[in-house]
Amino acid sequence: MPRYLTEPAYTHGTPAKTGILLLNLGTPDAPTKQALKPYLKQFLSDPRVVEIPRALWWLILNGVILRIRPKQSAAKYASIWTEEGSPLHFHTEKQAKLLKGWLGERIKTPFVVDYAMRYGNPSVDDAMQRLAEQGCERILAIPMYPQFAASSSASALDAVYQVLLTRRNQPALRTVRHYHDDPGYIAALAANVNAYWQQHGRPDVLMMSFHGVPRYTLDKGDPYHCECHKTGRLLAEALGLRQAQYQITFQSRFGRAEWIKPYTATTATELGQAKTRRIDVVCPGFVADCLETLEEIALEVKHDFLTAGGGEFHYIPALNEHPDWINALGELSLANLGGWVATDYNAALATQQANASRSLALALGANQ
Repeated sequence: MPRYLTEPAYTHGTPAKTGILLLNLGTPDAPTKQALKPYLKQFLSDPRVVEIPRALWWLILNGVILRIRPKQSAAKYASIWTEEGSPLHFHTEKQAKLLKGWLGERIKTPFVVDYAMRYGNPSVDDAMQRLAEQGCERILAIPMYPQFAASSSASALDAVYQVLLTRRNQPALRTVRHYHDDPGYIAALAANVNAYWQQHGRPDVLMMSFHGVPRYTLDKGDPYHCECHKTGRLLAEALGLRQAQYQITFQSRFGRAEWIKPYTATTATELGQAKTRRIDVVCPGFVADCLETLEEIALEVKHDFLTAGGGEFHYIPALNEHPDWINALGELSLANLGGWVATDYNAALATQQANASRSLALALGANQ
C-alpha cells in the first residue's frame, strides 16, 4: 500500500474553499448485535478510551466483552432507535445543515460544512476525503464535546491527524479545543432548560449529569472534571439556582475502576430514598441526544429514582437543533475562522481571477 493516498484531481484556477467539520462520538449502523460488534470493537480498541496495557486488554475485549456486550448494547439502542435512525446521527446531521445555513447568511467566501463520527459512520476518513474533493484547503475541526477530555475531544482530533498523515497535499488545520464556558453555549443551555420549565414546571433538584471518566485520568492531568464543574456552575448562575437546588454528577461508568464522583445513578437513588418530590436531569456535555441521554438517563436512571421512592422524574432534552445552540455554534465557528472567511467576497471577480490564473497556468504547461 502506498504511503500517501492519491490526491483528488485538481483544476488550476479553482477557488479554494474552507471546510468546517463537526466531529461526534459515533453510533452503530443499526440496533443489532451484528452492527454493534464492529462498532464496539473500534470504540473500545481506542487507547484513548481504555488505557490499560494493550495485550491484556486485547484478551479481555476479544475474549469476553465482544462476546457478551454487543447483544446487550443492541437491546439498549433498539429502545431509542427511531424511523430516522440513530438519534445521535440525525441530530448531528441536522446541526451541520443548520450551521451551513447560519454561516451562509453571514459569510460569502466559499465554504463547506460536513460532519463525521469518531467511531462508525460517516467516518472521519470519508469526511476528510469529501472535503478534499471539494477543494477545501483550510479545515476547522470542531469536536462536539463542550468539555475537553483526552478520551473524547483528543481522540476525535487524533482521527483527523491520522488522515493528514496519509495526505500528500495537506490542508491548513485549525481545531476547537473546548467551549465549556463559552457564553453562547451557556446561554443556550439556560434557554433550553428555562423553556422546558415554562412548559412543565420546576423541580426540587436539577441534576447536571456529565459523561464519566476514570478517576486516574483526573490524577494524570486531564482537565475534564474541572471543565464540567465550571459548566455546571455557570449554568446554575444563569438559571438563578442556589447551591442546594442543583447537583453535578457523572454517568456511564464502565468496568471496576473508580470513576469521578458522584455517580449519577447513585445520586438519583439517594434522592429517591429521601422522597424527593421531583428531580430534573439535564446533560450539558451532550449537545445531541444519544444512547447515554435517552436510554441511560431517561430510562435507567429514571427507574432507579422511582424505584427508590422518588416522586416525578423529568429528563430535559439535549440542545439538539435549539436555535440558540445553532447560533452559539455559528458564533464559535466564526471566532475560529478569522482570516479564512469574509463578508465582502465578490464571486464574479473571483471567477474572473480564477480564469485568468488558469489560462496562465495552462500557458506555462499545466495539465489542466
